Amino acid sequence: MARSTASSSGRLTRTIGDERALPTRVYLDYGGFALVDPRVLAVMQPFLEGGVGNPSALHSLGSEARQSLEAARVKVARLLGGSAGGIIFTSGATEASNLAVKGVALRAAKAGGHVVTASVEHISVLNPCRDLEKAGFAVTYLPVDGEGRVDPDALARAIRPETVLVSIQAANPEIGTLQPVAALARVTRQHNVPFHVDAVGAAGRIPLPVDELGIDLVSLSANDLYGPPGAGALWVRPGVKLLPQILGGGQEGGYRSGTENLPAIVGMGVAAELARVEGPAEARRLTGLRDRLIAGLPAEVPECRLTGSRTERLPHHVSICLRGAKADGVLMDLDLAGVAAASGSACASKTLEPSHVLRAIGCDPEEAEGSLCFTLGRWTGAPEIEAVLALFPPIVRRLRALAPPRPAG
Repeated sequence: MARSTASSSGRLTRTIGDERALPTRVYLDYGGFALVDPRVLAVMQPFLEGGVGNPSALHSLGSEARQSLEAARVKVARLLGGSAGGIIFTSGATEASNLAVKGVALRAAKAGGHVVTASVEHISVLNPCRDLEKAGFAVTYLPVDGEGRVDPDALARAIRPETVLVSIQAANPEIGTLQPVAALARVTRQHNVPFHVDAVGAAGRIPLPVDELGIDLVSLSANDLYGPPGAGALWVRPGVKLLPQILGGGQEGGYRSGTENLPAIVGMGVAAELARVEGPAEARRLTGLRDRLIAGLPAEVPECRLTGSRTERLPHHVSICLRGAKADGVLMDLDLAGVAAASGSACASKTLEPSHVLRAIGCDPEEAEGSLCFTLGRWTGAPEIEAVLALFPPIVRRLRALAPPRPAG
């Protein structure tokens, strides 16, 4: 029998059979949607309540709005250590990556150009690449090793004289693996090819100094920084040319037309500044919690293994594969027990197709069906981790007991 009580900290908890106190609700899906920091909301509030003009207007309210827009641009650029003039605000990282991939490729060559990416990229990069193939471009999809990492030597071999762009993510959102961005950037610089990095999940959690690394384009999401959904940015190094993908009134330097979502952009600026200042300490704290979960889950659950790299990994990310229990059943039981987690990429979950990432790292179909992802965040503490370690094993045991017998061998 479970019972609820209030702890001295005010956190609602419950006790289970072994009398351990557990939170009544555990949120470990920050990779799917991050809670917006109250400090971000406080700064956004006046912009949501009115009294702020259009940044393109010539009157004083428009001037004030323009100043707020440019201040946010500076804050977001500061997170990357790049020039503020390189920031193009978008509706999110998906639009930013579309603008980077198609914008650079189509500006450089109408057809016959060549793009290099990785087989484990997010669909906001893979689908634009497939679209370019339909338009006559060639695309090389680099393989990865068993941890999901691209070999810089393989990248060097893939680049051709007609290569117009290399696009490789900083970290994989499904298995948490960090790519060797510095080594990959050295290759692209040697060949004088623009290098785009999808930094969702990584920005604010690991250092990504664009000038030091030699990155040319970076996609960002406001929500992944504990900012509001509906805002993102593409940072572009001065001199890199893009073909705009959304045409209209010429906002954002002509690269992204449409009246700017000022409340969300201001919120993104605040979130970026908080991530720049607090991110290193938060990453260290989350790494400790992450490692507790990585060690505890396989110890308590047989035939449960980590996917992705153990060491070169996002500080807030835990991904596992199970045998003998399907992810959807585990997630449903976890949710009934008060734990929110995920399976694979939130952006690809509606396709009902086997994960291209898990296939690329060699997972067999049974493992892929048991793929789970726990992403920690700013409000995750030790009680949440202990709750998962207490609730997860009996859920898996029950589902395995209900499953049909597995074939021998």
